Amino acid sequence: MTAHQFALPVAANPAAVATARHRAVDAIKGWDAALSTEVVHAAELVISELVTNAVRHSTAGQVCLSVRLEGQSLRIEVRDDCSELPRPGLPDPCSESGRGLFLVTALADRHGVEPTAVGKCSWAEIALPTRPDGPIVSPLVAQRSRA
Repeated sequence: MTAHQFALPVAANPAAVATARHRAVDAIKGWDAALSTEVVHAAELVISELVTNAVRHSTAGQVCLSVRLEGQSLRIEVRDDCSELPRPGLPDPCSESGRGLFLVTALADRHGVEPTAVGKCSWAEIALPTRPDGPIVSPLVAQRSRA
């Protein structure tokens, strides 16, 4: 599979999150990489959550979003200038916020955060489903044919 990449500086204000999400998803769909609807929807939600967190905690004027498709993985990275690392946990059922990383954990196959020289990079990877080379044979059908 060909490598594809998209990067976008995002203004550190809540109104910019939707625009960033839409532009990234449009780019992903334009890659002609035959990504499943499930992968695109998962990426859309992960992008939204990671950008929202970065915008909420950034002290600078912008954050940076990048999405890369390489091999069998879609990697989403969001960089901001806040050095405080998130503390994932179960969301408070009475709180109106705090569910972002919980959703990222549920949607991504791998995720994490790494300190950088000027803040942090939050990332998530969504594995692309692989298709088997041969026909799918149910174990029950295979058992009957041996009998």
